[in-house]
Amino acid sequence: MEISIIAAVGRNYELGKAGGLIWRFHEDMVFFKKTTMPHSIIMGRKTFESLPHALPGRQNIVLTNNKNYKAPGACVALSKSEALACCRGGVAFIIGGEQIYREFIADAGKLYLTEIDAECAGADAYFPPFDKSLYTRSVLSSAHEGAVQFSHVLYEKR
Repeated sequence: MEISIIAAVGRNYELGKAGGLIWRFHEDMVFFKKTTMPHSIIMGRKTFESLPHALPGRQNIVLTNNKNYKAPGACVALSKSEALACCRGGVAFIIGGEQIYREFIADAGKLYLTEIDAECAGADAYFPPFDKSLYTRSVLSSAHEGAVQFSHVLYEKR
């Protein structure tokens, strides 16, 4: 099974603030949906709870320490190996949050990052550092929403 990561990050690798995403761009949401369909998506409890419901068309997997946690429409896993065992095969996309990215980044062959040309003061969740020299970088597309520029970038492990 292939493990990939997908995230939207600011200039300083900001991911979130106060339990939510910092930026929401329509074109980025379309990219996220197109890229993750129909694959498995693995997320932490807080990420799952930030969604209105399990994301349709994908196997939703919630990784948590709470053995009594219930996630309607999702498989609940208590460990990384359990989360991967819930996957239907093919690609497992890691979709957040910070702790889950840290847990899986060494295993990911591909990082799909929306690199946003902006900063967020007060961000409280960050994408983990990674050695860019281990990856080939390809810009898949670039766009802007309002005055904010962003690019969809694929980092593939060499």
